[in-house]
Amino acid sequence: MSAMKKNINVGVFFGSRSPEHDVSIITGQLIISELKKIGYEVTPVYLSKEGKWYINPKLGTLKFFTNPEKENELKKLNSWQLELSASSGKMTFKSDGLIQKKVMIDLAFPAFHGANGEDGTIQGLFELINVPYVGCDVLSSALSMDKAATKLIYRSEGIQTTNFLYFNRADWDVKRDDLMSSVNDLRWPVFVKPARLGSSIGITKVKDKNELKNACEVALHYDDKVIIEESVENMSDITCAVIGNENRIPSLVQEAVFSGDHFNYEDKYLEDGGAQLGNAKNSLVIPANISDEKTKEVQELAVKIYKIFGCSGIARIDFLYEKFTQKVFANE
Repeated sequence: MSAMKKNINVGVFFGSRSPEHDVSIITGQLIISELKKIGYEVTPVYLSKEGKWYINPKLGTLKFFTNPEKENELKKLNSWQLELSASSGKMTFKSDGLIQKKVMIDLAFPAFHGANGEDGTIQGLFELINVPYVGCDVLSSALSMDKAATKLIYRSEGIQTTNFLYFNRADWDVKRDDLMSSVNDLRWPVFVKPARLGSSIGITKVKDKNELKNACEVALHYDDKVIIEESVENMSDITCAVIGNENRIPSLVQEAVFSGDHFNYEDKYLEDGGAQLGNAKNSLVIPANISDEKTKEVQELAVKIYKIFGCSGIARIDFLYEKFTQKVFANE
């Protein structure tokens, strides 16, 4: 183990007040495991659904969270208070209870998904207390999390994306009928999605207007902003990651194989142990089953999008590949 690794305490942050709370736990455990393998000192930092911070070695294993008694076990652990001071360049937590302890984080590694973590909020906290962190900054995180904002930027930059419209809860309450009618400007079927949520939560494929109202209500249950976008039929869901800050390097292109209308929550995290966990090996194809020419196109687009959004660290860009026309649509 190098001296540098010995001296750096990496805090892996996961959980949070988000519908994607459980997905974040899985991501956090994967990151903790890999960082330990390469010799880093790792501190698991769990943010509960109630907004309480917990720090304990027990939280660094998935076994704790799959225990049916996890809520009772969590109550046995002390919660921690965050000290909001930017003087040291470290993130300092102080334990509750009679015997107070302190933990100091040198580098924050966020593993949050969705609201209150992946959307720029935790990045803002890291900036406020002057602690270095892994991944995108406040602005790029916030823009990337908002599907409508993302598509508006794609459109302004001449990047092909599916046609869409979006609205917020206030619009829905005041001019619902007008919104329902405006969907006719899109080509059916359409997808109705919470605009600022991931992991395919709250998504409905709508084939006609009779199904639209209920789909919008479902999406509004998860977010105050909703996006409705045209479906790409006979398509592949493909992904390309980019890493390297200014020296941007694209990954191989990944293709998701799924049985339903889209790559849903069950395909990603439940079926055969979850494709995103590397367990459902038949669900992910690397490299994607597309031509070398299209692979290069996707990789170049991914690098371009990474640069436009001002991303840093690693970022993943999702695309839709229409098999018949071989068109590539930037998605999220």
